[in-house]
Amino acid sequence: MIVIVDYGMGNLHSAQKGFEKAGHEAVITDNPKDLARADGVVLPGVGAFKDCYDSLCTRGFRQPLLDTAESGKPLLGICVGMQLLFDESEEGQGSEGLGVLPGRVVRFQDARETGLKVPHMGWNRLIPNIELPCPLLEGLTPEPYVYFVHSFFPIPTDECRVYARAEYGGEFAAIVGRDNVFATQFHPEKSQGEGIRILNNFGNYVQRYAKSHTLASSDGG
Repeated sequence: MIVIVDYGMGNLHSAQKGFEKAGHEAVITDNPKDLARADGVVLPGVGAFKDCYDSLCTRGFRQPLLDTAESGKPLLGICVGMQLLFDESEEGQGSEGLGVLPGRVVRFQDARETGLKVPHMGWNRLIPNIELPCPLLEGLTPEPYVYFVHSFFPIPTDECRVYARAEYGGEFAAIVGRDNVFATQFHPEKSQGEGIRILNNFGNYVQRYAKSHTLASSDGG
């Protein structure tokens, strides 16, 4: 079972519909205890970083999300949900994040310097890291385009893998992760065919995890 975390700030139903189109059932939950029972967890996000982080904490999701990341269970962050996985953000007066992925979140340069509008909004090409295969990117076209809406982006440290980048006044991390944790700065649920393929890949990854976890439990008991 895939659960989508409802902490009052996410694009919940769009994400749920995206998984439905991809052929995977996903349920929305506002109960932190459901994360322990899930096979995979999705952390969406819309809005300001600090408001989202504070809401996660207030609603009791902070520790269950940290436990999910450490358990080996698949975890997917989307947009602000991606940013929340990092150590901190400079948005507003600044805020700490979950610290699952090492690095910090920064704002795009002012339009007066780049000539580009902020927020970055629209379709951009993903540039996969061909030296670092990622299960989310399996089966995508050679030049996949996905949909972004954001003013901030993460700068990961070396311990965080950058699976794909995009370009907007310079390259930035578009898909990152480590081990069982993945995150996209774009919205796969709004990215039509390529995005549905990414959600399908995550769903398949969850299924493989659930199967291996069940077999391991059976062998141990």
